[in-house]
Amino acid sequence: MDRSQKADAVAQLSQVFKEVGVVVVTRNLGLTVDQSTDLRGKMREVGATYKVAKNRLAKLALKDTDYVGLEEYLTGPTALAWSQDPVAAAKAAVEFAKSNDKLEIVGGSMGSQVLDEAGIKALASMPSLDELRGTIVGLVNAPATKIAQVATAPANKLARVIGAYAAKDAA
Repeated sequence: MDRSQKADAVAQLSQVFKEVGVVVVTRNLGLTVDQSTDLRGKMREVGATYKVAKNRLAKLALKDTDYVGLEEYLTGPTALAWSQDPVAAAKAAVEFAKSNDKLEIVGGSMGSQVLDEAGIKALASMPSLDELRGTIVGLVNAPATKIAQVATAPANKLARVIGAYAAKDAA
């Protein structure tokens, strides 16, 4: 990379760090191209991004962002995963690491809150933003459904009683 390419890479990463909800730092211990492609695909499915970045450039990009605490994790062969949803990138990285021992979760950050490996795994066990929205919609919708059932129940019972008397009179 020449100097202008490095400056562009730092600017892009800095912009990413200013916009995302979570950054996960992983260590690559010999991932093949196919495994890397598979991981990137799984990240894309959940709205996250996975990128190998030079540690020196990533440290420069971290300056003046909430993610400054990540510098300690940027040693060795690392890669970064990030997403707007605070759970998506962590969940995808942890799920992939469970099935592939060549990817190690090092740590991460959710804004200015630096998380170690256990923190990222705990974050990954939380429901995603979409799952939480679905739960809330279900909770909001449940009382309306119950009210409709209660309101129609007496009418159903009355109809059954009238139907029973009609059947009795017909017999």
